[in-house]
Amino acid sequence: MDRFKALMVSKKDEQRQQVEWAELGPEQLMDGDVLVRVSHSTINYKDGLALEGKAPIIRRWPMIPGIDFSGTVLESSNPDFRPGDEVILNGWGVGEVHYGGYAQMARVKGDWLVHKPAEFTAAEAMAIGTAGYTAMLCVLALEAHGVTPEAGPVLVTGAAGGVGSVAVAVLSKLGHHVIASTGRPTEADFLMDLGAAEIIDRAELADKPRPLGKERWAGVVDVAGSKTLANAISQTRYGGTVAACGLAQGMDLPANVAPFILRGVTLAGIDSVMAPKGKRIEAWSRLARDLNRGKLAELTQTRPLTDVTELAPRILAGQVRGRVVLEVG
Repeated sequence: MDRFKALMVSKKDEQRQQVEWAELGPEQLMDGDVLVRVSHSTINYKDGLALEGKAPIIRRWPMIPGIDFSGTVLESSNPDFRPGDEVILNGWGVGEVHYGGYAQMARVKGDWLVHKPAEFTAAEAMAIGTAGYTAMLCVLALEAHGVTPEAGPVLVTGAAGGVGSVAVAVLSKLGHHVIASTGRPTEADFLMDLGAAEIIDRAELADKPRPLGKERWAGVVDVAGSKTLANAISQTRYGGTVAACGLAQGMDLPANVAPFILRGVTLAGIDSVMAPKGKRIEAWSRLARDLNRGKLAELTQTRPLTDVTELAPRILAGQVRGRVVLEVG
């Protein structure tokens, strides 16, 4: 492929950023030891922020956004990969400081790639994407701190979104009693089909938190931060664990130390961007084992990559259910 299409975001001085399609050559890509023909990508909340310029996600201009992609290796000088290998990339600053997945080709460091599990197609890998991979990192954190199905219910906030929907599907398959929190009551049937045992309105977690609330759950997967996270912590059972992976409501945490000192609650921070390769491989291996592909299909819609600019404001407004696969074509 001598020339390929890419979505380019540019900005001059303090002007509003510009988003437009460009035609590039492979020589215009950034440094890396593996060249990939991209077949699929996806849109995460972070991608929406980047495309809409709502947060300083992009830190190098111009930039090809897209923090995820799957595809096939075309060229490689990395000993771990050879032409024809099917690969996945999540994070590592791609789409932020290194050209990302919203293009037909990408050149990256092989250390950033993982081999696609044979259980998934390239499209299914992007149906999972950073959101689903992050959800599994949360599950691994809960398990590492002893949160078993017998320990009590697990709360998932933002349950109808990307991270939340995959977390609900995985946790329910593992036997957990899942309490799904959402601000979209119309998605109740969708969440129950994924395996949620209870649905609560996110408004229950939106008020000023008490130092200690009624003990309700043994574990939490939280994508919201702010008051939602503080309320979730205050209502976690003795010895429970809260996995915090998002900031959809805000970066603040209006909490206090009482749950940690008086109930021994653990707050586990989840970073998916720079997670070491071993943890990534473990997460993808567990997804291949513990994520029902039928449930994955239920929570996924497929769109062409050209629709991504229309999807960006919708994902920020909480109007995108589950996951979106973007066909690069």
